[in-house]
Amino acid sequence: MIISVQNQKGGVGKTTLAIHIAHALVLSGGTVMLIDADPQGSARDWAAAREGKPPFAVVGLDRPTIHRDLPAIAQNYTHVVIDGPPRVTELARSAIIAADIVIIPVQPSPYDVWAAQEVVNLIKEASVFKESLKSVFVINRKIVNTAIGRDVTEALAGFEIPVLRSHICQRVAFAESAATGQTVFETEPKGSAAKEAKAVVEELLEVGNVT
Repeated sequence: MIISVQNQKGGVGKTTLAIHIAHALVLSGGTVMLIDADPQGSARDWAAAREGKPPFAVVGLDRPTIHRDLPAIAQNYTHVVIDGPPRVTELARSAIIAADIVIIPVQPSPYDVWAAQEVVNLIKEASVFKESLKSVFVINRKIVNTAIGRDVTEALAGFEIPVLRSHICQRVAFAESAATGQTVFETEPKGSAAKEAKAVVEELLEVGNVT
């Protein structure tokens, strides 16, 4: 399964989400490659900050031929996670066309909901060429113990793209683990952040009909 994490708005936690999806897929028994398609190279920086080998392969591929190049590169992997670029470009289009599922992280704010229209338009364009393409929203960086996540779910209903039941909350554990090139599955495996990331991936596997 190829999962592409896409959002044209910066600061939504896209790379953190992509890294944790990749590690959760490893823990579910898969072999995983993370494609860093963001020219800023945040996922590559994360891997470089780590002592020792990451739990999954991290490969930089920030050119608009991902959909053509990926089959050969990823043939020995069960799952591929693409950390997409931060702007609407040919690179973003390629990263979407390459995917089986596009996941759109959205922070619980009106600005993020409004900005989602751009990536939704790209997905609609890609669906013309790839009818099997699926897409979902995930509410990311939700403030714990607030109702705003529910409000955003209602606001996103107009896009005709499902919103995952599982949410990722704003937790210090994500930032602390990133500083050492790790994930919360390593630093706090029984913590709330790890449980939330695991729940998102379990739901993604359901959407992709992968068991």
